Amino acid sequence: MANAVASPSTTHLLEWLALSLTAGLGPTKARKLVEHFGGPEAVFRASLTELEGSGIQAVSAQSLATGKSGELAREELAQASAAGVHILSMDDPSYPPRLKEIYDPPLVLYVRGTPEVLTRPGIAMVGTRHPTPYGLGMAERLACDLAAQGLVIISGMARGVDTASHRGAISAKGKTLAVFGTGVDVIYPKENSRLSEQILAFNGALVSEFPLGTHAAPQNFPIRNRIISGMSFGVLVLEAAEYSGTRITARCALEQNRDVFAVPGNVTNKNSWGPNTLIKQGAKLVATWEDVWEDLPPDVRLALTPPSSPESEDPRSASLFPDQALPPHEKRILALLKADESTHIDELVDRLETEMSSSEIFAALFELELSGKVRQMPGKNFVKSF
Repeated sequence: MANAVASPSTTHLLEWLALSLTAGLGPTKARKLVEHFGGPEAVFRASLTELEGSGIQAVSAQSLATGKSGELAREELAQASAAGVHILSMDDPSYPPRLKEIYDPPLVLYVRGTPEVLTRPGIAMVGTRHPTPYGLGMAERLACDLAAQGLVIISGMARGVDTASHRGAISAKGKTLAVFGTGVDVIYPKENSRLSEQILAFNGALVSEFPLGTHAAPQNFPIRNRIISGMSFGVLVLEAAEYSGTRITARCALEQNRDVFAVPGNVTNKNSWGPNTLIKQGAKLVATWEDVWEDLPPDVRLALTPPSSPESEDPRSASLFPDQALPPHEKRILALLKADESTHIDELVDRLETEMSSSEIFAALFELELSGKVRQMPGKNFVKSF
């Protein structure tokens, strides 16, 4: 039981765990039951008649009265200890304080990794499992920059945006939390096994409310989304289609009084429906990490480590189309353009006349415009870098 962080006698861990493993008894009913009897230990001193009289299901009352729930809890504790998994009850100091604020916080949390990271300020990042290159690039870039500021990146380690967000935090050598819809000993999807090891290597954590050995089931993932939003100060939505699990997380955030942020997307792409709709409904538009940072509570910003230079210092370095992969002509032109002002095409021709012909310059500009790196200003012979 040493790996359970605190002893059952001081935090009633065994009782809370037994309640969480009781059939037909969810978090809300369990807390009402505890309130009814005056404490978790009092529930297990109650008779079957008293338990049934409290209004819970007969199967739940029998499990508690016969000691079956307690036996399940002792077995689970032993299994967790052998696997090096921490189990946190709600009165454990490492239990996320913001998660306690939501309507139905989990009775216990299973944690692989560093439990203390659960109490640090974090931002949730969620989105589609089938993102565009733009969505993947923005997720990784924003996660990298926010993690570099000391924020914990919280996501669900699903394919797509979740995975990119965790990787972005790791690339900044920051901390990230993955909230599972399975047991913490069941990696899903399997291809993220190495990612889970990297999260742990950088003192992050894998978190779940589901017992060890729980395998992936569709109904579990919407349930875990309230934990992702509940642990965070806000939820940042990237790409998400109209009918997406991301909408559940955004709705949870609103119900939990969390800030909602969204990265705008191409209106012709179905994955942009989610963030663009949220922006229309009042979510804050996010283009850089500063857009999130300035909305954090002042005390949170002060509590974080002094801001370090983000990994993506130069906006171009975070581009989805790295400059290193550009042909020489395009790279040379891009080096002469500035992101914050326009440049006349005649000026480019004059400065490059000894290096390339005007037709080569116009052809290179056309390719750069197609890639989204520059834009030719309408009605004028000016170009601008983005």
